[in-house]
Amino acid sequence: MSQYKRIFAALDGGKTQDMVAERAIELAAKEHAELLFGHVVDSVPYEAAGTDFAALAADVKEKLEESIADQLEAARNNPDIPHVEVVVKAGRITETLSEQIIEPFEPDLVICGERGLSNIKYVFVGSVSTYLIRNLRCDVLVVKQD
Repeated sequence: MSQYKRIFAALDGGKTQDMVAERAIELAAKEHAELLFGHVVDSVPYEAAGTDFAALAADVKEKLEESIADQLEAARNNPDIPHVEVVVKAGRITETLSEQIIEPFEPDLVICGERGLSNIKYVFVGSVSTYLIRNLRCDVLVVKQD
């Protein structure tokens, strides 16, 4: 019996993104689980500029899909993974990630990468992985940097 039926992989464009995608595909195939890749465009820098967030998210989604094209193709062609999707939203990162992407998908496992923030930066911006570990009711796997 599979432990995980739905796996969410948070992609952030950082150093661990490829490792997160590969680990998510590996586990989704092993568990015969649905796979959702997601990304949040931080809206804070754009809020005062009147940015079209829907257009921004669509543009970022296209670029994200290009950046993981090989992994997406492998996942979509894997008969052991019943469904693969990519979702990109714009908003405040932790709230948008959890409320608009993760919670509606109802994953059994969330996979994210470690960004390796300096101590000073961590104090000011926090850590998405720490937020997910503390606030989600499912397993969270943090892929560490090499």
